Amino acid sequence: MDLRIWSMPRRKQPPTGFGKRLLELRKVRGLTQVELAELTGSTQRAISYYENEASFPPAAAVIVLAKALHVTTDELLGLEQRETGPLEADPQLRRMWKRFQQVARLPERDQRAVIRLIGSLASAQQAIQSDSEASYRAN
Repeated sequence: MDLRIWSMPRRKQPPTGFGKRLLELRKVRGLTQVELAELTGSTQRAISYYENEASFPPAAAVIVLAKALHVTTDELLGLEQRETGPLEADPQLRRMWKRFQQVARLPERDQRAVIRLIGSLASAQQAIQSDSEASYRAN
């Protein structure tokens, strides 16, 4: 006779408003759970817990999370309505912001090279637009 005991998988609690706000703010800032954990001196597992479980973190953790996400604790706790910015409204801007954050972590020499490349591309695009406007006016 087989007497194995099967345990039920733990039921995931629906996220609290806090967890949803934390997740949204983290994504808007272009951070992974690991990156937010590093900024707060916490672990990825703790960040995941705060985002997914039906409880609030300790007050000290709320303060550190708010500082890392550049919001007030009231905004993070949902006590104060936060203003939505262009990053939240536009996924493409959010992706570009994440790339610029990656550039910010590069060595200074590489950062300057990226900035020169962006400047060159912007100048070339401006020249193309100027030429097409001039030819449009000539016709």
